[in-house]
Amino acid sequence: MAESNFVDYVKIYCRSGKGGRGSTHMRREKYCPNGGPDGGDGGRGGHVILRGNRNYWTLLHLKFERHVFAGHGESGSKSRSFGKDGADRVIEVPCGTVVYNAETGEYICDVTEHGQEVMLLKGGRGGLGNCHFKTATRQAPRFAQPGEPMQEMTVIMELKLLADVGLVGFPNAGKSTLLSTISAAKPKIADYPFTTLEPNLGIVSYRDNKSFVMADIPGIIEGASQGRGLGLRFLRHIERNSLLLFMVPADSDDIRKEYEILLNELRTFNPEMLDKQRVLAITKSDMLDQELIDEIIPTLPEGIPYVFISSITGMGIQQLKDILWEELNKESNRIESPIVHRPKDVSKLQQELKDMGEDQDVEFEYVEGGDDDEDDWEYEYEEDWEDK
Repeated sequence: MAESNFVDYVKIYCRSGKGGRGSTHMRREKYCPNGGPDGGDGGRGGHVILRGNRNYWTLLHLKFERHVFAGHGESGSKSRSFGKDGADRVIEVPCGTVVYNAETGEYICDVTEHGQEVMLLKGGRGGLGNCHFKTATRQAPRFAQPGEPMQEMTVIMELKLLADVGLVGFPNAGKSTLLSTISAAKPKIADYPFTTLEPNLGIVSYRDNKSFVMADIPGIIEGASQGRGLGLRFLRHIERNSLLLFMVPADSDDIRKEYEILLNELRTFNPEMLDKQRVLAITKSDMLDQELIDEIIPTLPEGIPYVFISSITGMGIQQLKDILWEELNKESNRIESPIVHRPKDVSKLQQELKDMGEDQDVEFEYVEGGDDDEDDWEYEYEEDWEDK
């Protein structure tokens, strides 16, 4: 049951509130037979707002909440009384959530900070009451403005984990074992491929009470950027990492070739990920002696730092931490350019939704209910909204 609690992809239908209509009430009081128009304005419809919350780490709380509705604004009333504004609907999301339009695939917004608020859908403005339309020649207007209509949209929310270091490697490369060794995280470890089916985060302690966050991304295979294996489901989590730690086992036939395959998958998925700092770790090095290590070093990829490690014996672990900390604090890595989120390909979106189990229909048909306003006057727009 615990393994199914990580939800990083949801599709929900959102609807803001419509504005309340203005009142066409005429003042009728004792000793004031011709009181004139005194209809109040309608209330504003509720907004749908996204808010970042660091206390959430998945979208599980939205998995079964398929419809999100804000409140409607109430109609104005007599004595120039304004209608009550509709209640806003705030959707709490974990930091790192990206929102797309489910119909067009268009990128909408990105929530990355705690407390950050983004207005997803704006509520309709309330209509003006008839008291706004009286003039010297029209002293008893019997019309008012209706409220602005609501907005609605079906959106896709994706979670991309925020971490300093992301582990990139084929299945059984030793990623989970390394994370369990240098942090307090307890990922599932076994001797068969695809043991890790969901990302795991761990806080790695460093010298002088310093620390950084490491993310164990489920194994990538050749063709993952085209949907093979676990496909695109977890590749997107790597986009948030400041530094990528490539992990290749020491018993691989060709370490450089495996590194190039992994790098090519990232390039195909998002070419901008090649701009990130990279470190190569040769895992399971306890099976090597110094002579074999000396033979392997000339065959390693050029231009990136490397280290031979063993999570079982602790070989090279402290050296790895030193390299990661040095790379994370480089001047070139401190100023990180924002991620450019590309629109989703609509032709592939339906298959992606099906793979995530989010292809069921979540549309909601709104049925206009009765209105309890005391007037039955016909409503019309007297002036442009912008003029008021």
